[in-house]
Amino acid sequence: MSPALEIAVLRLPHAVGLPLPAYESAGAAGLDLRAALAEGAVLELAPGARDLVPTGLCLQLPEGFEAQVRPRSGLAARHGVTVLNAPGTVDSDYRGEVKVILINHGTQTYPIRRGDRIAQLVVAPVARAQFNEVTALEATSRGTGGFGSTGVHLQHSPSPSIPDPDR
Repeated sequence: MSPALEIAVLRLPHAVGLPLPAYESAGAAGLDLRAALAEGAVLELAPGARDLVPTGLCLQLPEGFEAQVRPRSGLAARHGVTVLNAPGTVDSDYRGEVKVILINHGTQTYPIRRGDRIAQLVVAPVARAQFNEVTALEATSRGTGGFGSTGVHLQHSPSPSIPDPDR
């Protein structure tokens, strides 16, 4: 196993007393993020509603890394509560508070309290891309088949603005 990547974290006053993000099992890929709400406060997330939930943490990710804010599967499966912009991205040059946009797709109002585990954070390397414009792309068996087209033989027409590499 490689050594742990060290990440500096600034705890804001409203997160004092809450645990720092942590892996809940030896094989976990994500660290749990917790709601940094005021003691005794309850954020009532109604069905169909969304809200920005503070974590009270600011991160200093190493250059070349990002942190992805992802849903907690149990929260989504049991209550229909998930991260709206999943995965949310925390860039290495961002120094503000990490907040989580939660949405309730369930049928019941979901209460969020101080310290509740609301999302998970996965730290990942970032590949930098450079785009080079070309006049055509290499052909593949899929061609221009879009959503739902893999594994299905469809007759499709290419967009007039995109050369069809299958022809």
